[in-house]
Amino acid sequence: MALQGIRVLELAGLAPGPFCGMVLADFGARVVRVDPPRARGDVSFLGRGKRSLAVDLKRPEGAALLRRLCRQADVVLEPFRHGVMEKLQLGPEILQRENPKLIYARLTGFGQSGRFSRVAGHDINYLALSGVLSKIGRSGENPYAPLNLLADFGGGSLMCTLGILVALFERMRSGKGQVIDASMVEGTAYLSTFLWNSQQTGLWERPRGQNMLDGGAPFYTTYRTADGGFMAVGAIEPKFYKLLIKGLGLKSDELPNQMSMNDWPEMKKRFADIFAEKTRDEWCQIFNGTDACVTPVLTFEEVTQHDHNKERGSFIYDEDQGVSPCPAPRLSDTPALPSSKRGPFIGEHTEEL
Repeated sequence: MALQGIRVLELAGLAPGPFCGMVLADFGARVVRVDPPRARGDVSFLGRGKRSLAVDLKRPEGAALLRRLCRQADVVLEPFRHGVMEKLQLGPEILQRENPKLIYARLTGFGQSGRFSRVAGHDINYLALSGVLSKIGRSGENPYAPLNLLADFGGGSLMCTLGILVALFERMRSGKGQVIDASMVEGTAYLSTFLWNSQQTGLWERPRGQNMLDGGAPFYTTYRTADGGFMAVGAIEPKFYKLLIKGLGLKSDELPNQMSMNDWPEMKKRFADIFAEKTRDEWCQIFNGTDACVTPVLTFEEVTQHDHNKERGSFIYDEDQGVSPCPAPRLSDTPALPSSKRGPFIGEHTEEL
């Protein structure tokens, strides 16, 4: 695997840090999760492929143990607010003095500087401060957060993973580690670069929920079917839109222009009425195999049984037959090989480590 031989110490935290550590483990890194005794939280949800060491870092002997481990580590993944590790005498200045090759990844909501760096927050707060939350929501309603995926895992976990991989690559040339300041606010804002750069084109000129890609367009939204299911429609390009219209049993020359935004609300109602006449399976029979960009909205229970996902092996099972998504992306020569064993219990490998 691509990260074989890379040693990671993941200081236990909530979801963003553990997911970053799990990605590294899936691609071959040896990840040790450093848990506080009697830890709480979701540390077991994202523990695949890791080992667990329980140690009280607030005690001098616990801090000394972590420093000793860091001398042989490649990466430390730290999820605490600014200043916490410095109080424990475990900040990057101390650890990198003993191991100059150490990459010290700091994954936080607001980053290591600025007036919010020492205050608490969650995904919705980071999303709000990034500006992205203002763009998400239905017309005339409050903004709403799309679960906790965007800031926690997109702007947080994956951006931090990218930073670690870039730092590992750079270390091959310089032989030195560095500190990664991964802010979920900034990571989420970076993900929204397309929104910033496309504002001048008029793509987002209307209020929230009334633009082409935020639910305002009749050809880029979801519709309820006769059996209570849903279909997702993404027929943006004219050639795809024509196939959508054909599948709905309509004629293009009898409809307003596709990009006539003033007609979108009425067109959405018309499309909704048509979708409500057939079941989801019936619509799948009509649109499957076409380029109309119309697909069923699958539940977690259904997604593993979908033909496309089954053909690709997009989901994997652990030893207890629990299901989870397959690591992505796929590498041709050094693919991820995720562990099928359960995540570690807190402190399960303390004596061994």
